[in-house]
Amino acid sequence: MPSRLVHGVRVRGVDVDSETRCAHYGTERDVIALRFGCCGEFFPCFECHDAVAEHGSEPWPRDRFDEPAVLCGGCGAELTVEEYRDCDHSCPRCDADFNPGCAEHEDRYFEP
Repeated sequence: MPSRLVHGVRVRGVDVDSETRCAHYGTERDVIALRFGCCGEFFPCFECHDAVAEHGSEPWPRDRFDEPAVLCGGCGAELTVEEYRDCDHSCPRCDADFNPGCAEHEDRYFEP
């Protein structure tokens, strides 16, 4: 399965760069990877998961929202779901801007 180490964390996906951008989402603000509940692995997006994982995707489970589930590609900070939701689209550690459009797909990443 294609992958890359980003700040020491393995991120799986298609053409993942050093800040977690991928073949599907490559803007300056696309600098997060998300951990999936089905496998516990980080991917830049649901499309990367669908392309390289050999199983169906499941969002990060609600009962694990207190565990790190979001990786900042700018600095390597690992955020819980609540920390990510509360950060106003920028990393609380390095101020890297996050793409607010990711919220449109939140149900694919985090259990409702």
